Amino acid sequence: MLPDVPPIAQFLPGYEASTWFGIGVLRGTPPQIAERLSTTINAALRDPTFTDRLTNLGGTALNGSADDFRAFVIAEIQKWAKVIRAANLTAE
Repeated sequence: MLPDVPPIAQFLPGYEASTWFGIGVLRGTPPQIAERLSTTINAALRDPTFTDRLTNLGGTALNGSADDFRAFVIAEIQKWAKVIRAANLTAE
């Protein structure tokens, strides 16, 4: 998106950070409702109008199942928990 700006990894090897958005449901939501929501969202994420707009804003759509999203969220929690512990961060 910024061709004249070198990647941050050039200055901080191993650096990785991104912003993401997702939609979840409450634990106990009937599986058929969660599946219908997932199917509908994934269809929207494949819509060329949506994906073109998202790309123009610098984003990337990631399709997947509810299990894929759950695994992604768990991995993000584990990754950032390590950062928080290493920096000795606390909530104010």
